[in-house]
Amino acid sequence: MSDVFQQALAQALPLLKEVQKGIKSPPKASQTALKRLRKAATARPAASVQPLPPPPATEWTWELLEKAIRGCVKCPNLVASRTQVVFGVGNRSAELMFIGEAPGAEEDEQGEPFVGKSGQLITKIIEAMGFTRDDIFIANVMKCRPDMPGEESGNRKPKGEEMATCLPWLREQVRLVKPRAIVALGATAAEGLLGETRLIRDIRGTWLEFEGIPVMVTYHPAYLLRNQTITEKRKVWEDMLLVLKKLGREITPKQERFFTVAAQ
Repeated sequence: MSDVFQQALAQALPLLKEVQKGIKSPPKASQTALKRLRKAATARPAASVQPLPPPPATEWTWELLEKAIRGCVKCPNLVASRTQVVFGVGNRSAELMFIGEAPGAEEDEQGEPFVGKSGQLITKIIEAMGFTRDDIFIANVMKCRPDMPGEESGNRKPKGEEMATCLPWLREQVRLVKPRAIVALGATAAEGLLGETRLIRDIRGTWLEFEGIPVMVTYHPAYLLRNQTITEKRKVWEDMLLVLKKLGREITPKQERFFTVAAQ
């Protein structure tokens, strides 16, 4: 009950009782109080209106999340051009996730992230770390291949707004997997995850964070395929050694010396 209503009621009630008993005729003061009472009773200050509580958040399960992602139509242009949604593959309780930027033509066709030459290189890196592809979870920031206007060949870099639209899906995947560390493959994947554009030379080899989870940014395998120097390969391997240490994995002498002998 508002303060205005309480004050008007307190002033009007004694007068109303006297009028009812015939003690006195209604004074002018009672008329004023009655007007205030009627106004206060019908008025509903905005401050007293409580908004409805928001609906409860969706309790995602893998089944519900996959169904939602595969049926996503948030980006009409990508829906029209995609062959299929690339959901992600691997261990859904993995301690390590690898995340790229977006599916390419081969991924769009096969429905799996990192296939072809880039995928083969990622597999070699994973195995050199002592894992298999089935041990980790591999996904992309975007679940659809960026469309190619005019049916141009090749693949284009996803736009910032496209990655921002798709990021909530990846966020839910990360929350379900609960990895202990994430490897972001390339500057664009890092931009999609972290929401800011930074040069990869400034961020690789250092720990960043997404959803409270440590993120190591390293070169995209496509970059290594274009720059097959021992120096660049060694940089990526140094990043992977940091990941192994973060996970508490024992690093073997062979892993420690990887690329070192060839670089000399």
